[in-house]
Amino acid sequence: MTAWTPGEVAVLTDSGSLNLSAGDDSQPGVDIGMVVAGGELYVRAYRGAQSGWYRAAREHGHGRIRVGAIARNVLFQIPAEIESADAIDAAYQAKYGNTSAIATTPQARSATIRIIPAPSPDQPDCS
Repeated sequence: MTAWTPGEVAVLTDSGSLNLSAGDDSQPGVDIGMVVAGGELYVRAYRGAQSGWYRAAREHGHGRIRVGAIARNVLFQIPAEIESADAIDAAYQAKYGNTSAIATTPQARSATIRIIPAPSPDQPDCS
């Protein structure tokens, strides 16, 4: 599996949002808040599983993010149960303060996605 570089983690941690697009098409993405917890990047659909971008991410399993100087192809992991849900909640609270409440509801928690960098074509996936 490919990991985020320390420089990317710093940008992701310091940025307020990222632009996420699912699949291969060149449609404009959605701007969404994100957090880094335990060195992993997470996003949540505050409207839950019926959110359009969340459904597209589930369907395609891959896409692209853009934030600051980062523009990366990524993979979306949608685990059935997130062991680090409390850590993700805490990361949202630390980053967004009172506005984090919409991302820590049971509805949003159930629509958590881990985003990992996609391996580059010349780098084998070692997962």
